[in-house]
Amino acid sequence: MKIIFDNIIFSLQKSGGGSVYWYELIKRFLKTNNEIMFLKEDHKSNNIFRENLEIKRYKSSSILSHRISRFLPVFKKLDDKTIFHSSYYRILLSKKVINVTTIHDFTPEYFYHGLSKKINYIQKEYAIRNSDGIICISENTKKDLLKFHPKSNTKNIKVIYNGVSDSFFKIENISTLIHKEDDDEIRTILEKKFILYVGHRTSYKNFNIAVETMQSFKDKYHFVIVGEPLNKNEKRIMLGYLSENDFTVLSRKNNVILNMLYNKAYCLLYPSSYEGFGIPILEAMKAGCPVVTTNKSSIPEVAGNAAIMIENISAANFSIGIESLSDNDFRNNHIQEGYFQANKFSWDKSFSEVMKFYQDLYDKK
Repeated sequence: MKIIFDNIIFSLQKSGGGSVYWYELIKRFLKTNNEIMFLKEDHKSNNIFRENLEIKRYKSSSILSHRISRFLPVFKKLDDKTIFHSSYYRILLSKKVINVTTIHDFTPEYFYHGLSKKINYIQKEYAIRNSDGIICISENTKKDLLKFHPKSNTKNIKVIYNGVSDSFFKIENISTLIHKEDDDEIRTILEKKFILYVGHRTSYKNFNIAVETMQSFKDKYHFVIVGEPLNKNEKRIMLGYLSENDFTVLSRKNNVILNMLYNKAYCLLYPSSYEGFGIPILEAMKAGCPVVTTNKSSIPEVAGNAAIMIENISAANFSIGIESLSDNDFRNNHIQEGYFQANKFSWDKSFSEVMKFYQDLYDKK
């Protein structure tokens, strides 16, 4: 089976759930015997996941800047029937192609405004309309798909859950690794008691609520934020509740470091009001880190009964959730439930289901 993968996500993100998804699938497809071609953009990618992929066979997708080509279909002459799977809502125009689109979430439809919202909708609608198969990463994403694009109910839609990397696991003797850690900043953090926040900080992630929540715990727990450096507004919010000694921001850290952080953290604070999936929830659970989150969108699908889920989003309610973990039996129960829940998801399973979906579409063409 011939497959073309469109790697444009690596040009659009430095990190993020879409990049994790694409990296984990591509890593596995590279080990198959399929005839694979990759499309890439002609500029240096700073994506932290692309750096770990050894891709030798690729072609440029466009002579245009990726800032423009990201919105345009791909033109390639094909001699044989071929699967085309884009990492970000592009389709390939050819009668011989079988277009596959993965839909991660509908954050633009819910949270964007103005021209960017309209452009995103048009691009997504065009990809959906011209796709032979659509992958949704959760039942909630499928529900949103049918809400915002009702005509897609005639399409071949498959829910295939994301996985969680084997890079995340319980470390039996974390203290030994702390002493061996050669990064002074990381070693200092790991020697503290801290609460962890992982991911982007766009409005629906409720980062401001996380910061306000931490004001109640600043004398007991350091606040560790894994993500891009704070912008001026975020730093202003932080300093309204915490001093500069109360928090640390870590950027571009690999999974080895992130796994140690999950292992050592008192809990993961994940106050998002919308997720297409929510990979950090499973990463934390797999490493034995309790999770305090919401029961919104896809999160109940992913977290099951293994997380403390808050109905009404407020700093006071998240504080109560964190405080409940002071009961050792309650905390240990959530940790054990987390191991069980995380084991339901794997990238190998996701890859197998995507491969089968390709084959089914290929056989029908």
